[in-house]
Amino acid sequence: MLQIERARGGDLDAVRRLLTAHDLPLDGLADHVDTLLVARRDGVVVGSAALEVYRDGALLRSLAVAPELHGRGLGCDLTDAALQMARDLDVADVYLLTTTAERFFPKFGFRRIDREDVPASVRESVEFRSACPSSAVVMAKTL
Repeated sequence: MLQIERARGGDLDAVRRLLTAHDLPLDGLADHVDTLLVARRDGVVVGSAALEVYRDGALLRSLAVAPELHGRGLGCDLTDAALQMARDLDVADVYLLTTTAERFFPKFGFRRIDREDVPASVRESVEFRSACPSSAVVMAKTL
C-alpha cells in the first residue's frame, strides 16, 4: 500500500539516496524537511517532493519516484500533494526548475517562464543560485 505523508526525522537519508539515483540536487534540502513529502510503500520511502516556501512563492523541488514505480501515477500523486500543501500554506505561486520533466508539469497548470519573472525571494534559493544549471527550464503555476 502506498501512502504520501510529511517526512519524518529519519527519512532524509532515504530521500537523499532517491534523489542521487535521479541526479537531482541535494543542496538545501535539509533546510526544508518540514515541507518535505514522502511516499511510502510498506514503510519504505519510494518517492519524494518538497516545497521551499519563500515570501513571494514556493519552489517545488526534489520530485522523484523509485524506478520500479515509474509510470504508475505516483509522480502525479506527489505533485498534487505538494500543490495541496502549498495551498494549505497560503502560497499564491509555485515555481520549479527542471532539466528533464518539462513535458510532465503542464498537466498541473505549470507554464514555462523566464528566470527574470521569478520573484527575487525564490531566486535566492540554493536551487536557483547554484544547484540547478542555468540551462534548466523555469516553470510557474498560480494557485
